[in-house]
Amino acid sequence: MSITSENRSLRPGRWLLVACTVTLAVFLQGCAALMVYHPPPANLEDRVEIPRMPGVRAWGDVYSESLEKSAIESIRQEKAANHGKLEPVVYGLALSGGGGDGAFGAGLLCGWTEAGTRPRFKLVTGVSTGALIAPFAFLGKAYDARLKEAYTTISDRDIYKAHKPLAIILSLANVRPLPSMASTRPLAELLKKLIDDQMIQEIAREHLKGRRLLVGTTQMDAQRLVIWNMGAIAASGDPRAPELFRKILLASASIPAAFPPQYITVEAGGQKFEEMHSDGGVMAEVMLYENALKPFSMEQHLLNIAPRSRKLYLIRNQQALPEWQYVKPQLKYIASRGIDSLLKSQGLGDLYRLYVYAQRDEFDYNLAFIPADFQAEHTSEFDTAYMNKLFDLAYNLARSGYKWHKYPPGFSPSTKATRESQRPDKGAPAKD
Repeated sequence: MSITSENRSLRPGRWLLVACTVTLAVFLQGCAALMVYHPPPANLEDRVEIPRMPGVRAWGDVYSESLEKSAIESIRQEKAANHGKLEPVVYGLALSGGGGDGAFGAGLLCGWTEAGTRPRFKLVTGVSTGALIAPFAFLGKAYDARLKEAYTTISDRDIYKAHKPLAIILSLANVRPLPSMASTRPLAELLKKLIDDQMIQEIAREHLKGRRLLVGTTQMDAQRLVIWNMGAIAASGDPRAPELFRKILLASASIPAAFPPQYITVEAGGQKFEEMHSDGGVMAEVMLYENALKPFSMEQHLLNIAPRSRKLYLIRNQQALPEWQYVKPQLKYIASRGIDSLLKSQGLGDLYRLYVYAQRDEFDYNLAFIPADFQAEHTSEFDTAYMNKLFDLAYNLARSGYKWHKYPPGFSPSTKATRESQRPDKGAPAKD
């Protein structure tokens, strides 16, 4: 996500973030802390829990006992909900970040429904704008209309309200510190409307049938990815669950410095602390890492059941191939292009990493991303006209039978036939 952009070369539009970071670095020695809060110390990191909601969060970079327990529990719940039987295929869906380009994922899901081939996902994960799509994808076609509304009727004013330049200057001068360039209060209000308490209750019911919804955020002090078991939060019965549910979604979509972080109350070592959470895309553009994927791939070992087919679908709400763009020889444009390139490279690396995990754990790999020939112009990150064009493109692609990519961009597996044809002697026995 970004606050604004002047042309397509600024997207995903992070020049304000870059400008803010550079300026903060210049003024660093003269600035005090933006606010006083108490994060859990490093020695208590692995003991952090949400009060009265144990096991709903896990670190995304290490083995998670809570995720494994949830995976085992999900099999039992699935059998109970299906008269002792398991579905023949396990379907997983991972949704990436991408700001307004989330209209691609929204359109693809709605068109997939229209095609009549959209599966019921056992596992759905989301990061950033993918986290906002994930609850709708999890609940299925009954929420397609609301998902379409979310990505075809909104504009920038529904997502953020930029602080006035004077307020930012005063913040840099340490007169009135601000945590970001803009407020996301409009997005918080939008989430209350789109993801209401009834929807969260439906997510809880699906969780109790053995399905799982996971969302990623970045814990800023620890510099680590956190995986949230959103269905477990919804099903906790805690009266604070709806508020926490929406706060996590807001945090996952909050780019540091551009948008304010969200502070989540936690417990560790018998004490209460506050964790600072921001955009999950800081750590992963798409989330389905080993400790989220592996427990579901090991079900036959965990519960001594017969193996079943597994299919993984990845929706990247961005283009995947390099995009040529003229870059003006000015600081903000050069910096913006550098950040955009870094983020694209990280996102592509995630697709390769997940491909490796899918191969290891025998998941059929299926990838979708915005076609390279889609070049619609727009004036801001959440340009309504642009998002409608992208939604319609993806909808029509899916409705007519989307051809999923079987490998990460630029990757072509070497087959035995290919290796044989490339041998210098073309048929002589290979030598060790």
